[in-house]
This record gives sequence, C-alpha cells and structure tokens, in this order.
Amino acid sequence: MHTLEQLREYFLDYLNQNKFTQSPQELYEPNNYFLQIGGKRLRPALLLLCTELYNKSYTHALDAALATEYFHNFTLIHDDIMDDAPLRRGHQTLHEKYNITTAILSGDVLLIYAYQCLSKIESKYFNKIFNIFTQTAIEVCEGQQYDINFEQQQSVTELEYINMIKLKTAVLLAASMQIGAIIGGASAEDAIAMYQYGLNLGIAFQIQDDILDCYGETKDVGKQLGGDILQNKKTILFIKALEQSKNNNDTTLEEIINSKNTDKKVEKVLSIYNKYNIYNYSIERRNNFIQIAKENLEKLSISNEKKEILESLIQHLVIRNS
Repeated sequence: MHTLEQLREYFLDYLNQNKFTQSPQELYEPNNYFLQIGGKRLRPALLLLCTELYNKSYTHALDAALATEYFHNFTLIHDDIMDDAPLRRGHQTLHEKYNITTAILSGDVLLIYAYQCLSKIESKYFNKIFNIFTQTAIEVCEGQQYDINFEQQQSVTELEYINMIKLKTAVLLAASMQIGAIIGGASAEDAIAMYQYGLNLGIAFQIQDDILDCYGETKDVGKQLGGDILQNKKTILFIKALEQSKNNNDTTLEEIINSKNTDKKVEKVLSIYNKYNIYNYSIERRNNFIQIAKENLEKLSISNEKKEILESLIQHLVIRNS
C-alpha cells in the first residue's frame, strides 16, 4: 500500500494533468488559480487510500477523487463569497482576486465538471456512487444554510451545531472514504462502517478547525484568525461560552456580539473564552467524536495493520497544532 502522502502526490499529478485549458479563459483560469493555491487534498487522498485498503489500485479511483476535490473547492469558493473572506489557504480568495461574478460562475462550472468526472467511474459502481455523491452534495448545501441561519439566531444549541458541521463538513469526508471503499470492492457492511468512521472523524476535524480559528496561527490555519468571531459564527466555543455566561449572569459576551463596534472584538471574545475554560471543553468534545470514530473502525473487516493506518489519520488530521 501507498502512504497517504504518496497518494496525495499521485492525486496532485492527476490534478495537474487535468488543468482547464478551455475557452473562455476568464471562466476557467480562475479555477486553475484556486486549485493550485494549496490545500491538503484530504478528501481525494483518503478516497484513494480506502480503495487501496481493499487491495485495488488507486488508479481505479482517480476520477472519483477528482470529482470530490472539484466539488469541495466549489463549496469553498462560494463559502468565501458568503463570508466575504479575504484569504483562503493564505492566498486571496477568488472573489477578491477577480470579482464576485467571476467567482460564482467559475465555481458553478467546477461543480458541473465534478459530475462529469463521476461519469468515468466503472459502470458497476456508478449508480451507487452517484447517489452517494448527490445526497452528500444536498447535505453540504443544507449544512451551509444552517450555518448562515445561525448567524441570525439568538440561540443555537450544541446539538444543532453538531448537526450543522456534520452536514457542512463531515459528510463529504465520510462519503469520500465510503466511495473509495466501494471502488476497492468493500462489502456493503464495510462501506457503511467506513462512512461512519469518516463521519465522526470529520466532526472531530471541524471542531478542531473551529478551535484553530481562535487559537491557531495564520501560517498554520491559512486564513484570517478570529474569522468565526467576526462573523458571529455559532461554533461550539461560542455556544458553550454563552451558556457559561448566562449561568453566571454575565452579559458581556452578548453585549460584544450585539455591538456594532468591532474594535478588538476577537480579543474581547477570546478573553471570555479563556475565563470559562472554553478551549479545554472544546478539546474534550473533539475527543468524544474521536472515540466514536475508533469504535466504528473496529467494525471493519480489514486487517489490524490496515486499521492502524486508518487510526493514524486521527493524529494526522485532527490532533494537529493542538
């Protein structure tokens, strides 16, 4: 078997072989820019890894991997527009470098090409994978809408937050691993267990991402620090801090969030997070989902050696920059 890093490099080679050269250049070149500015390529690499776990060459899954990467980047382009984010992966976002109209249209065509990639999958797997991919795409959109809704809601529960990040982030990672396993020849039971492993891994991954947004470094995160706070995102950190504040009759957090004055907003909110030990609470919740992922891992009918490969992803993908 190849390592995750090797598979990532093989996928990058394939991605580079599929650069957009069509006309009009104004439509396609922005996608070349966005696809080349970095990113961990987690989803395609994991898809290829899961194919190899079932003793099939990663080459059989390259088009499916390309589809997931195209779709993922489509969502990032549109997310950046909605969040008015200036940076992605340490570079200008597409709408900042070009304009909003270009970013919307280039993102749209990237989504269409994702579906074109799926048409190249072996016919015996196509219907199953197409349905998984389509359902996942719908759920990602639902998750994004929940995320937008939360910005206007006065109260969001932790359960609602977990459901939102499951839809917005975790389902695509889970589907990528499931699709890879299916192409590799996994049983129906293993395909389901792989999805559940990826789902809980993805939830833990997003909680860690939210933690890093507040406590990471720009060079590690690759985007504006404190962006979630500036956007009034209802992350697990904010939800718990608001709960603790109310329990202590402390209205400071609500006053900061409701104020039009954004001067030192990130610094002020972080001081409240620190007051109520929000960092440690978030780490604890992240670890809960890691444990559930490990339990799903044990259901897979693959060797212990291969299970260890999957378990190592937890350290590589989730417990990063902690």
